[in-house]
Amino acid sequence: MIDLTHFNENNEAHMVDVGEKAPTKRTAKASGYINMSREAIQFIIKGAAKGDVLGIARVAGIQAAKQTGFLIPLCHPVALTHVRVDFDVDVQLARVKTTVTASTEGKTGVEMEALTAVNISLLTIYDMLKAVDKNMVISQIHLETKTGGKSGTFVFDDSLENLNY
Repeated sequence: MIDLTHFNENNEAHMVDVGEKAPTKRTAKASGYINMSREAIQFIIKGAAKGDVLGIARVAGIQAAKQTGFLIPLCHPVALTHVRVDFDVDVQLARVKTTVTASTEGKTGVEMEALTAVNISLLTIYDMLKAVDKNMVISQIHLETKTGGKSGTFVFDDSLENLNY
């Protein structure tokens, strides 16, 4: 049985003690989608009155990664060494895929930073375009890969039959 690391022997929540861990290079990549109307995707392609939607969403994602330790109650504040936010605009499907890669050299991973950045960048796209389309759907947010640390490398298993990624 796997123990949840954020609970002590009395099942009380606590911040995990990483003091004895050796610092290692750690990376995490996460992604997610926002589906929208054909009209809304055109605002991304051609620009909008509010400005560069993806540029604002990129900055929001980076800012979110840096704030993760303050947003997730038991998450350690992490000294990030790099955050990259990429967008793949699919005009045919009227959706945007956001992919975030976060890196650090430390005692704890950056999975939560990458996942938080994906969520906030997608929410920023929603916020910027909600005047055009309130039916946008944010979905499929997940960790793609993680390297470093005691648990080693993780690669998302997309063969799970109940997931459609």
